[in-house]
Amino acid sequence: MAFLCDTNIISELMCPQPQPYVRLWLESQDTILLSVLSLEELHFGLLRKDLHQKRDWLNRFVAARCECLPIDARIAIRAGEMRGELAKQGLARTQADLLIAATAATHQATLATRNTRDFENLNLPIFNPFLTPSP
Repeated sequence: MAFLCDTNIISELMCPQPQPYVRLWLESQDTILLSVLSLEELHFGLLRKDLHQKRDWLNRFVAARCECLPIDARIAIRAGEMRGELAKQGLARTQADLLIAATAATHQATLATRNTRDFENLNLPIFNPFLTPSP
């Protein structure tokens, strides 16, 4: 089973004491799929706070453990369709969340996130590693 990690999963690893279930689950993964959007969000947050050592750790972690997935036309179209369908139901989601969701859906990956509510009503498999170390 392939998993696409949401930004909050990777940022948890940078905590002084990461949540044990998240750490155990990530250690069990051979490859971690990551949207380039999450990579941007992580770098933005670290640079904004001048956390250069964590940025260096992130660069090493991504190079060693992650496969970064681009946002291409298929993903952009799928995200737009998802967002449009939700809007017709009166449900709002951010563009960033829908691009991450569409990346997971396009690559047939389960989305690993703490923020499960952000991805409800999308017919997308979701796993919250904060609750259990394995799906």
